[in-house]
Amino acid sequence: MNKLYVGNLSPSVTVEDLKELFGERKLPVADQVLLKSGYAFVDFPDQNSAIKAIETLSGKVELHGKVIEVDYSVPKKLRSRKIQIRNIPPHLQWEVLDSLLAQYGTVENVEQVNTDTETAVVNVTYATKEEAKEAIEKLTGHQFEDYSFKVSYIVDMDAAPPDQAPRTRRGGRSSRDQGNSQPGPSGDFGAPRTRQHDFPLRMLVPTQFVGAIIGKEGLTIKNVTKQTQSKVDIHRKENAGAAEKPITIHSTPDGCSSACRMILDIMQKEASETKTTEDIPLKILAHNSLVGRLIGKEGRNLKKIEEETGTKIAISSLQDLTIYNPERTIMVKGSLEASCKAEVEIMKKLREAYENDIAAINLSTCGYNSSSAQQQANLIPGLNLNALGIFSSGLPVLPHSAGPRGLVPPMAPAGYNPFMSHSSHFSGLYGVPPASAITHQHSQQAPEQEVVYLFIPTQAVGALIGKKGQHIKQLAHFAGASIKIAPAESPDVTERMVIITGTPEAQFKAQGRIFGKLKEENFFSAKEEVKLETHIKVPSTAAGRVIGKGGKTVNELQNLTSAEVIVPRDQTPDENDEVFVKISGHFFASQTAQRKIREIILQVKQQEQKHQQAGTVSPHHSK
Repeated sequence: MNKLYVGNLSPSVTVEDLKELFGERKLPVADQVLLKSGYAFVDFPDQNSAIKAIETLSGKVELHGKVIEVDYSVPKKLRSRKIQIRNIPPHLQWEVLDSLLAQYGTVENVEQVNTDTETAVVNVTYATKEEAKEAIEKLTGHQFEDYSFKVSYIVDMDAAPPDQAPRTRRGGRSSRDQGNSQPGPSGDFGAPRTRQHDFPLRMLVPTQFVGAIIGKEGLTIKNVTKQTQSKVDIHRKENAGAAEKPITIHSTPDGCSSACRMILDIMQKEASETKTTEDIPLKILAHNSLVGRLIGKEGRNLKKIEEETGTKIAISSLQDLTIYNPERTIMVKGSLEASCKAEVEIMKKLREAYENDIAAINLSTCGYNSSSAQQQANLIPGLNLNALGIFSSGLPVLPHSAGPRGLVPPMAPAGYNPFMSHSSHFSGLYGVPPASAITHQHSQQAPEQEVVYLFIPTQAVGALIGKKGQHIKQLAHFAGASIKIAPAESPDVTERMVIITGTPEAQFKAQGRIFGKLKEENFFSAKEEVKLETHIKVPSTAAGRVIGKGGKTVNELQNLTSAEVIVPRDQTPDENDEVFVKISGHFFASQTAQRKIREIILQVKQQEQKHQQAGTVSPHHSK
């Protein structure tokens, strides 16, 4: 992935000339340079430096009288479904980008790459290599405002012929098994242990204290990591000139808290020695998708933390969110001891919300009979939560290993999840991998069309429709669903019904984006989580199964999903012999409840079919 082709070289260019050029442009010294006649292959240590080399050198630098060309070196057999798009405006909404990409085929995955560039970079996987080829042809040079897209093939290992079995390491373990091992405190890989979701603590610290936190020759930060058994990444090279720098701490909850305390203590001592008069509040970064549950209904959770810890807590505005920055800043003011207590409680709430979302994703996936770890990491085919904007403008979902502030992450390893931890495969912020399970599992049978009735505030109808109906048209195209707003039953109604028809994937996309739109447009306050009522129809014969004996099933369903599920009694079935089930809750709770209820419906239908088949077959076997 990090091997580059450098072309249009003069015959007089030497390896030393290339290395000198890299040094002048502040690029890392290439690991390996293979010089041929008129071109060279160069290995860079990571994707970030490779992108920087392409952006700063290709078509812009003259070497020995010739302007050089730089791009990824991708063998023809590995040029398949994966491409990289660079020079994307950082303020571009995910919905707009996703809609653009969808014009050329089915997008299975979109991952944002953490880079030093001011513009955004994404890796895109299409369903077929033909679609990827068309996307490269059509998107290369595509103009968006003053930005011109740059597009390249990147290595698609899925396209490699399976001609080699994985090599076995000494001791009989396959090299592919390494994904099942977790680093011990020293960083070494030991015996396999249960994979735990890595939910890092993200802090913002004043740039002026970064040197003190690192210490002479890195001794201070080494001491922090050693004492707290944590991995601490200080993103000091990101956002040059910024007044604050992000720090990412990976450890157990206790380890994260201990490292946070030590860093706050270091900053306070440095402030005292330098006679800094300004207060140094604790600033925690959290993905916007989690913040609503931290705040709680009417701000109750935050108020409780403030009261119990003796701190004052403020959260940055939704207006600060962009494609580059899906995080909000939680500022805690108080004594060192009080701030540390607040950090423990804040992270407990964020971690709980994160785990609940992962559980919701996994439950939804299980509903589709997923049988592998990869499928469990997926929800709906081709679906990228980053593209939904569910959690406000340009968003997506959860933590990472060590990226600069605000970059929406790439995919997490198979088996991790949704909002996955940005580990080696993933170094971004909070993001969810799109899926591949359903489409491929059921490729022989088109997904069934579902109808959902979603209720939104009456005053939000205009925002959902958009100017001249543009927004609702774009949303329908983006989701691949039919979206209609039912007429108001009377002039003073407080809610309007949105009728959404489409596949499970289309439902997830359309509903998710509507939830996000309401949050973006401030129809719910910063202290409120978006919770909407949804109705779905079920066969009257299945209503009893949804309720269960003595209400057991519906109660379990509510406990499992955190959604409120009601099957109104005394309903008269409609002409299709169906009745309504009402679901209320935040997006993931609602989605999980919908999927579980659909499972029950499917089970009832399958049982009815078996009975019918048995009824028609049995006479032939009767004596």
